[in-house]
Amino acid sequence: MTSSRTNPPSDRAAGTDVGSAAWELLLPAVEEPARRRGRALQSALREAVRSGRLVPGTRLPSSRALAADLRVSRGLVTEAYEQLTAEGYLRSGRGAGTWVGEAVRAAAPEVRDLAPRAPGVRVDFRPGTPDLSLFPRAAWAAAHRSVLGRLPHDALGYPDPRGLPVLREALAALLARRRGVVADPERLVVCSGVAQATTLLGFVLHGRGLRTVGVEDPGSHEHSALFASAGLATTGLPLDDEGLAVEPLVRSGVRAVVTTPAHQFPTGIAYSAARRSRLLDWARAVDGLIVEDDYDGDFRYDRAPVGALQGLDPRHVAYTGSVSKSLAPGLRLGWLLAPADMTDEIVARKRTMDLGNPSVDQAVLADFIAGGGYDRQLRRCQRAYRERRDTLTSVLAECFPGTAVSGIAAGLHIIAELPGRYGPESVFLARAARAGVALRPLSATGTAASGGRAVSLVLGYAHLAPAEIERGVRLLAEALRDPDGPDGPDAGEVRGRVFT
Repeated sequence: MTSSRTNPPSDRAAGTDVGSAAWELLLPAVEEPARRRGRALQSALREAVRSGRLVPGTRLPSSRALAADLRVSRGLVTEAYEQLTAEGYLRSGRGAGTWVGEAVRAAAPEVRDLAPRAPGVRVDFRPGTPDLSLFPRAAWAAAHRSVLGRLPHDALGYPDPRGLPVLREALAALLARRRGVVADPERLVVCSGVAQATTLLGFVLHGRGLRTVGVEDPGSHEHSALFASAGLATTGLPLDDEGLAVEPLVRSGVRAVVTTPAHQFPTGIAYSAARRSRLLDWARAVDGLIVEDDYDGDFRYDRAPVGALQGLDPRHVAYTGSVSKSLAPGLRLGWLLAPADMTDEIVARKRTMDLGNPSVDQAVLADFIAGGGYDRQLRRCQRAYRERRDTLTSVLAECFPGTAVSGIAAGLHIIAELPGRYGPESVFLARAARAGVALRPLSATGTAASGGRAVSLVLGYAHLAPAEIERGVRLLAEALRDPDGPDGPDAGEVRGRVFT
């Protein structure tokens, strides 16, 4: 009777039998001179098992079949099998074949995680991240179960590259109601976030002959990188107190520009009505395109949010947004509303990029919106983020008297300009890094926000609980009172560790 160890179940054998294809691993060995061929064959088999190319439980070809494939004598293969069986690399049983043994475990390859992390940081004030603990797990799970229970089988096939009709209809109604967008579901394209929406626009603009796009300066560096992937250069355009300055825009000669009019990143201003009107006049005059990145337009704490620019002229404004700030960036769900004459080109490019976004995730979001869960989530986030903004401004005033906070009461970050006595900025940042507080200076967001003696910071607060916010600011204040500590390096020695 054959033991279970040497007689694997038939279903396992069927799933792990490499058959005659195993000869590909061994071809270099059999090309060795005859006197070294046996040892080379054993070495090649041994290394294939060690490296994991032949995993435990893999069934090897019979000695006769492998010898025929390799065009060597059967005795050579039999000897190799016997030697590796004796060493524990293989196992065999009469009538059961030869298998890779369970004793060998190949070294697990290092699997890196390239997601942004901040190891060693005690408090991270860098902007851009919502509070992921606010994600509505229970409500999302309920929507997921409900959707899976009624989703037709054909909905699991390749979706419309624009997105599921049910989601496009839900988003169109939501955006029209909350952001004043002119939203035709037939022109709305579901994307994997604003990043993909921007890239899609970049490809279409490049195909139409554009080679340069204007971006806000200071602004988000991501726009430049995304347009570069589509073959477009970017030129920084300055801002003033009302928004993007129109005269430099006209002089630049560009015919497309990216804006964040509801809450500019990073300055925190909202474009004035007069500036919004002048930008639209520019777009009409040059038959240009304004790309509106409405990245956190729902979060206004002192009044109702200003409506989207797209609602004033859908022919010259492409509107982008996502659930990254309201739900979680890991969902990778966003949207793009472009002028009607661009939609077909965008959809064609979207089809070649990914064949559409995951159907189940789209259906869940549609259900979540239609059932009122999304509105409830926005209200929950607004309450939490308003409290955190108030906490940050209060503790800054206490610990750094004279600090000026600019920008409207909105979004997920503030601009804090500390009095000159806390500079120069490079020393301040070095001391903050040594205290384990991650910061992003305003000077890191564009050439128009160059550093100097003044300390201007872009402080994100949404992802931090009020107690963490207070702790972080007090750590900064303590680091300035005792910049080196009893046994630490001086500021100059830690400047290379500044977090931006």
